[in-house]
Amino acid sequence: MRQAGRIVGEVLRLLADIAEPGMTTGQLNRTAGEHIRRRGGEAAFNGYRGFPADVCTSINEEVVHGIPGPRKLREGDLLKVDVGVIWEGYHADAAVTIPVGDVTEEGRFLVRATRMALEAGVRAVRAGARVSDISTAVQQAAEKHGFSLVREYTGHGIGRALHEEPQVPNVARGRLARNSPVLPAGAALAIEPMVNVGTYKTEVLEDGWTVVTRDRKLSAHFEHTVAVEQEGPVILTVP
Repeated sequence: MRQAGRIVGEVLRLLADIAEPGMTTGQLNRTAGEHIRRRGGEAAFNGYRGFPADVCTSINEEVVHGIPGPRKLREGDLLKVDVGVIWEGYHADAAVTIPVGDVTEEGRFLVRATRMALEAGVRAVRAGARVSDISTAVQQAAEKHGFSLVREYTGHGIGRALHEEPQVPNVARGRLARNSPVLPAGAALAIEPMVNVGTYKTEVLEDGWTVVTRDRKLSAHFEHTVAVEQEGPVILTVP
């Protein structure tokens, strides 16, 4: 998983470096896929439940699961890139939000708040903690800035499969939070706050994949795969 995570981190850094107005999301997808294969990995998303690309690219009001293609990036876009890699049967998964050129002040603030929400969630990881400790940390970090958190989609366990138990919600909810699973040492989680300017509610476009905010306001997304150790978290998805 460390090796899979290194490749994920490399791809995200590479795409953040090259994304610019006029580039298509399809070009980003090809660059990502070439790097993954050159490093000996496999794109975890391609073919997963029928998904037709190596990475997900979602722009502005698109939250997650956007399909790369001919769409060109424009000045001021918020580009979300989600990358999964398999290395010798083990998975890693991470995402970043990339400001394309000069974005609005609201967009910059949203990106910072979402990154801070991820960091807060990661800090809550340790053996013996509950999943709800992560959810609470993420929710408090985002909502104190007046933003909302997507509820229909969550973080997740990860390892030999891309999505494993437990689910890692971005909000803590009553009885379910109080009875959420305890994290054992050696587990791994994908923590991924999806933070919206407006409503937390979403819908799926006609392509069957792209998730958008229902009010079509901006959304941002950050994610890391994190190992649970006795002394705390270890982030695996870094170059």
